Amino acid sequence: MEPILRNINSFDWITLLLFGSLLLIVVAKTTFYNRFINFIILPFNNKYIFMYNKKEKLVNWFHVFFTIFLVINFSLFLFLSWKTFYGPDISSDLNPFVYPVILGAVLSYLILKVFLQLTNGFIFSSTKVITEFVFKKLSYLNYSSIIMFIANVMLSFVMKDSKEIIYLAFLLILLINVIGWATLLRNHQKFIANNFFYFILYLCALEIAPWIILGSYLNV
Repeated sequence: MEPILRNINSFDWITLLLFGSLLLIVVAKTTFYNRFINFIILPFNNKYIFMYNKKEKLVNWFHVFFTIFLVINFSLFLFLSWKTFYGPDISSDLNPFVYPVILGAVLSYLILKVFLQLTNGFIFSSTKVITEFVFKKLSYLNYSSIIMFIANVMLSFVMKDSKEIIYLAFLLILLINVIGWATLLRNHQKFIANNFFYFILYLCALEIAPWIILGSYLNV
């Protein structure tokens, strides 16, 4: 019987990414326990928004930790979705190099979007309201990153290349952000009514257009 050499990679780059992003959540929970508890029930209770909307808003380590968590897992979710639908025709050697491109695109999009929103608020003398908009939307988006993380774990270790997991995760992510938008519209009805034209312009340019572009790209 001849010995067979087997190379076992216990930790690949996806494992490290998931472990690193999980570490961010552990640090956020440990450092900001009360805030974390309020955040974790966000879709079912607006206590988190009411408590933290008026202070610290975007410039807060808890928010920063979760936003980094979002960027990592959103990019990984897009990567795994891309790999699931287009992977068979693409060399696996290229896979690690695709993720940084997606990561850079997601990070650039979020930074540009927030910058344009805050600039728009400054131009139209509504910085306070726009900052609240950004905080609330990012809070719900950050919350949906928990779904992305679970989906990434499932797609990486449990049900690899499962289209059902991707579809389910996408629906849950959409549902969480729809709840956020509904809450946002309900709480700012007067402001939106007074600036309806600019709101529609913003909605088309910064919220709908990027998803249409992404959908068109994936259908190519």
